[in-house]
Amino acid sequence: MISAGMSCQLMHYVHEEHDKFFEVLKGFDAIIVRCNPGQIKADGGDQGKFNNSMREVGKAGIQVWPSPDVMEFMGAKDALCKIANLNIGLEDTLSYYDQATFSDGFKKTMAFQPRVIKQNRGSSGEGIWIIKLKEGNYCENYGDRLCEDSEVLSMMEANDNHAEEHTVGEFIEFCVSGRTDKSGEWTSKGAGKYLEGGKEADGQLVDQRFCPRIVEGELQYNMVGDELVGIIHKKPKEGGISAVGGTGSIYTYYGPEEPKFMNLTDNFLKKDLPHVMPALGMGEEPIPLWWTTDFILASPEGTPAEEEKWIVGEFNCSCVGISKCLPAYCKQDTPNACFTDIPAEDLAEAERYGNLMGEKALSILNSASAPAE
Repeated sequence: MISAGMSCQLMHYVHEEHDKFFEVLKGFDAIIVRCNPGQIKADGGDQGKFNNSMREVGKAGIQVWPSPDVMEFMGAKDALCKIANLNIGLEDTLSYYDQATFSDGFKKTMAFQPRVIKQNRGSSGEGIWIIKLKEGNYCENYGDRLCEDSEVLSMMEANDNHAEEHTVGEFIEFCVSGRTDKSGEWTSKGAGKYLEGGKEADGQLVDQRFCPRIVEGELQYNMVGDELVGIIHKKPKEGGISAVGGTGSIYTYYGPEEPKFMNLTDNFLKKDLPHVMPALGMGEEPIPLWWTTDFILASPEGTPAEEEKWIVGEFNCSCVGISKCLPAYCKQDTPNACFTDIPAEDLAEAERYGNLMGEKALSILNSASAPAE
């Protein structure tokens, strides 16, 4: 932003100083929000209160990237249901907001084929479960039977690729009520209760067909507005399924014109992108300033490259990271990581992304302030 010629100030939101924070925001032309779902609540604050105040900022004519509605509806896992009929969607994607529909729906889909169950809150793969029937006794046709509560599930959580085994009944109990006597012993870092508060409190689960070729890796399309700036192939660590950062995944970087992914690029940018925001119920909202789409290969092995079907695993527009900066990421095995650990070549590419965001932001601000002819 500064390189594009703007003043840019970093402000930390402290919920005890909510009113003061939003009073200061009135002096700015635009706000870039960097916050993952659940972080404000985890800190003792009120996400709804924050969102409502940020909406008022937007109504006053100040640009908010992303707006609370874009963050909520695009980042929510049930966005996958809303794009199910686009080229980049899977038609058998279901969403659940209460115990009854989840219990009935999951027992039906799980009996048919392996599934991925995704919670709406959390980040970095927490509460995203890849699930298979331990006995592999899937029915031939969808709806032929329902799973029994006693059937055993083999499960892997995407945040750290750890495996667990639970019965269908225990899994449903964990998703609804968390750690109870009925849900058994869990080694997950999460607390469950994914439906807590219902739809209004972002309590939801999405149920999607498991695509086994995810072990070959995901493609992350990095977008600045409607412009593709780079593609990252994220291959899970051997034996894992999730390629979330910090799990030993292998990242390979490609430019936006990479020939091997041109079929997906054309389908996404030319055919589906104009329909994404309307499909999400936000036809009047602009595409986010900085966002990503993660794609999973859904075609059977042997499908020609020009015919391969890639489907959206998730959109991310709330607090997108720049993967070239991962060497500076402090985590358990790299507690002393810092900015100078980023290789010069990667830092130059990261700065290119940042400079492009600044140019796009300035262009939007100039267009918004230009007098109507």
